[in-house]
Amino acid sequence: MMMLDGVASLADRYDGFILDLWGVVHDGRKPYPGVADALGRLKARGKRIAFLSNAPRRSFVVDALLTGMGLDRALWDGTMTSGELAWRHLKHRDRPDFAALGTRALHIGPERDLSVPAETDVVLVATAAEADFVLNTGPEPARGNTDIAPYREALAACAARQLPMLCVNPDRHVMVGDERVLCAGALADLYRELGGPTAIEIGKPDPACYPPVLELLGLTDRSRVVAIGDSPHTDLAGAQSAGIDAVWALTGLAAHAHGASPDPEVLAQVAATEGVRPVAALLGLRW
Repeated sequence: MMMLDGVASLADRYDGFILDLWGVVHDGRKPYPGVADALGRLKARGKRIAFLSNAPRRSFVVDALLTGMGLDRALWDGTMTSGELAWRHLKHRDRPDFAALGTRALHIGPERDLSVPAETDVVLVATAAEADFVLNTGPEPARGNTDIAPYREALAACAARQLPMLCVNPDRHVMVGDERVLCAGALADLYRELGGPTAIEIGKPDPACYPPVLELLGLTDRSRVVAIGDSPHTDLAGAQSAGIDAVWALTGLAAHAHGASPDPEVLAQVAATEGVRPVAALLGLRW
């Protein structure tokens, strides 16, 4: 596994950069050291930068979060999220699986994710008995975000009615600071275990995420675009399935799994096991 200390060596090779957010740009609370400088240097060289995140909320909400962390909005060209993609499908009902969902949704997730059903025909209901489908955006503050057990009862009630589930974040876990917390994908896994239908998962690693991001970049030559992410299962696999080079960021989940000084041979073995072939590993999103 080729190890890179920063992104400087990638600047000549690529015109467009697709960056994961959580675990690459920030830790859930603040940007990683050197991120703003690296983005600024790439932009100064005429590079196009877009964020692609499995965040279960619309893009404008995520942009506001990033500027609230102190990042200058001029440092990136656009943002695409799984929440934005899900909103588009709910708004236009442009896929058979979305057309079949119905309009009454039982939402499992925090209020901050309600931008996803907003301005669509979706009506939120309070019980499984009233619902046509489950809108899963992840753990709720009241039930906690580290233990899946508190979600079992509600999901079992939905599974008993065989309600379809829309999972708006395929991530299973994410790092918030130094804490590993649940994401919507983990709830989708439990739902299947309880006998519920397989969830519709919107986000990486689905290759359908990438054409909208390429539109944001204004680029069509995928050989001149690179994706950087910390998860082999979502970021690296998704880019590979879309025909885009991937770089494995050794921050976020990767740092939690492999430590601050990972062994390149171990990383290569993990990548092979996951079926991904990143062009390099990156110690941090810095210049």
